[in-house]
Amino acid sequence: MTSRIAADVVLLLHAAFVAFATLGALLVLRWRWILWLHLPAVAWGVFVESTGRVCPLTYVENTLRTQAGDVGYSGSFIERYLLGALYPDGLTAELQSVLALALVAINATIYARVFWLRQKPPLAAR
Repeated sequence: MTSRIAADVVLLLHAAFVAFATLGALLVLRWRWILWLHLPAVAWGVFVESTGRVCPLTYVENTLRTQAGDVGYSGSFIERYLLGALYPDGLTAELQSVLALALVAINATIYARVFWLRQKPPLAAR
Protein backbone atom coordinates (compact mmCIF):
# COMPACT_ATOMS: atom_id res chain seq x y z
CA MET A 1 0.00 0.00 0.00
CA THR A 2 2.88 2.39 0.77
CA SER A 3 4.33 2.04 -2.74
CA ARG A 4 0.93 2.71 -4.30
CA ILE A 5 0.51 5.89 -2.23
CA ALA A 6 4.06 6.97 -3.08
CA ALA A 7 3.33 6.38 -6.79
CA ASP A 8 0.22 8.56 -6.52
CA VAL A 9 2.24 11.28 -4.78
CA VAL A 10 4.84 11.15 -7.58
CA LEU A 11 2.00 11.38 -10.12
CA LEU A 12 0.60 14.48 -8.39
CA LEU A 13 4.05 16.08 -8.18
CA HIS A 14 4.60 15.32 -11.85
CA ALA A 15 1.27 16.89 -12.80
CA ALA A 16 2.07 19.93 -10.67
CA PHE A 17 5.46 20.27 -12.36
CA VAL A 18 3.89 20.09 -15.84
CA ALA A 19 1.34 22.74 -14.84
CA PHE A 20 4.07 24.93 -13.33
CA ALA A 21 6.28 24.62 -16.42
CA THR A 22 3.34 25.47 -18.65
CA LEU A 23 1.71 28.32 -16.72
CA GLY A 24 4.11 29.22 -13.92
CA ALA A 25 4.92 32.52 -15.60
CA LEU A 26 1.51 33.67 -14.40
CA LEU A 27 2.85 33.43 -10.86
CA VAL A 28 5.71 35.71 -11.87
CA LEU A 29 3.12 38.43 -12.44
CA ARG A 30 2.58 38.38 -8.66
CA TRP A 31 5.91 37.15 -7.29
CA ARG A 32 8.92 38.07 -9.44
CA TRP A 33 11.30 35.72 -7.60
CA ILE A 34 9.45 32.69 -9.00
CA LEU A 35 11.08 33.50 -12.33
CA TRP A 36 14.27 31.84 -11.04
CA LEU A 37 12.37 28.60 -10.38
CA HIS A 38 10.19 28.77 -13.44
CA LEU A 39 12.78 29.32 -16.17
CA PRO A 40 14.70 26.11 -15.34
CA ALA A 41 11.37 24.23 -15.23
CA VAL A 42 10.50 25.52 -18.71
CA ALA A 43 13.98 24.66 -19.97
CA TRP A 44 13.64 21.11 -18.64
CA GLY A 45 10.16 20.73 -20.20
CA VAL A 46 11.37 21.99 -23.57
CA PHE A 47 14.41 19.70 -23.39
CA VAL A 48 12.32 16.61 -22.57
CA GLU A 49 9.71 17.35 -25.24
CA SER A 50 12.08 18.41 -28.00
CA THR A 51 14.46 15.47 -27.56
CA GLY A 52 11.80 12.77 -27.19
CA ARG A 53 13.01 11.78 -23.74
CA VAL A 54 10.95 10.47 -20.86
CA CYS A 55 11.00 12.40 -17.60
CA PRO A 56 12.68 10.50 -14.75
CA LEU A 57 9.53 10.94 -12.65
CA THR A 58 7.77 8.58 -15.05
CA TYR A 59 10.31 5.86 -14.23
CA VAL A 60 9.98 6.53 -10.50
CA GLU A 61 6.20 6.23 -10.67
CA ASN A 62 6.39 3.03 -12.74
CA THR A 63 8.86 1.47 -10.31
CA LEU A 64 6.64 2.31 -7.34
CA ARG A 65 3.55 0.95 -9.10
CA THR A 66 5.38 -2.28 -9.94
CA GLN A 67 6.51 -2.60 -6.30
CA ALA A 68 2.87 -2.17 -5.27
CA GLY A 69 1.88 -5.07 -7.54
CA ASP A 70 0.34 -2.85 -10.18
CA VAL A 71 1.35 -2.85 -13.80
CA GLY A 72 3.49 0.11 -14.81
CA TYR A 73 3.04 1.78 -18.15
CA SER A 74 5.24 2.51 -21.11
CA GLY A 75 5.81 5.92 -22.58
CA SER A 76 5.94 9.29 -20.92
CA PHE A 77 3.79 10.94 -18.28
CA ILE A 78 2.31 13.21 -20.94
CA GLU A 79 1.43 10.23 -23.14
CA ARG A 80 -0.18 8.40 -20.25
CA TYR A 81 -2.15 11.14 -18.51
CA LEU A 82 -2.44 14.22 -20.70
CA LEU A 83 -2.22 13.36 -24.37
CA GLY A 84 -4.20 10.17 -23.98
CA ALA A 85 -7.31 12.27 -23.54
CA LEU A 86 -6.44 14.78 -26.25
CA TYR A 87 -4.54 12.67 -28.77
CA PRO A 88 -5.61 9.03 -28.50
CA ASP A 89 -3.35 7.89 -31.35
CA GLY A 90 -0.27 8.53 -29.24
CA LEU A 91 2.64 10.85 -29.05
CA THR A 92 4.88 11.33 -32.07
CA ALA A 93 8.19 13.15 -32.37
CA GLU A 94 6.45 15.84 -34.41
CA LEU A 95 3.80 16.31 -31.75
CA GLN A 96 6.47 16.54 -29.07
CA SER A 97 8.12 19.31 -31.09
CA VAL A 98 4.82 21.14 -31.30
CA LEU A 99 4.36 20.78 -27.54
CA ALA A 100 7.86 22.16 -26.94
CA LEU A 101 7.09 25.14 -29.19
CA ALA A 102 3.75 25.67 -27.45
CA LEU A 103 5.49 25.64 -24.08
CA VAL A 104 7.90 28.30 -25.28
CA ALA A 105 5.14 30.38 -26.93
CA ILE A 106 2.85 30.32 -23.90
CA ASN A 107 5.63 31.36 -21.56
CA ALA A 108 7.14 33.93 -23.93
CA THR A 109 3.74 35.59 -24.18
CA ILE A 110 3.31 35.70 -20.40
CA TYR A 111 6.89 36.90 -19.82
CA ALA A 112 6.44 39.62 -22.42
CA ARG A 113 3.49 40.80 -20.36
CA VAL A 114 5.51 40.54 -17.12
CA PHE A 115 8.30 42.69 -18.50
CA TRP A 116 5.90 45.10 -20.18
CA LEU A 117 4.20 45.69 -16.81
CA ARG A 118 7.60 46.21 -15.18
CA GLN A 119 8.50 48.93 -17.71
CA LYS A 120 5.16 50.68 -17.47
CA PRO A 121 5.32 53.68 -15.08
CA PRO A 122 2.85 53.76 -12.17
CA LEU A 123 -0.37 55.71 -12.71
CA ALA A 124 0.78 58.48 -10.34
CA ALA A 125 3.88 59.12 -12.48
CA ARG A 126 1.92 59.54 -15.74
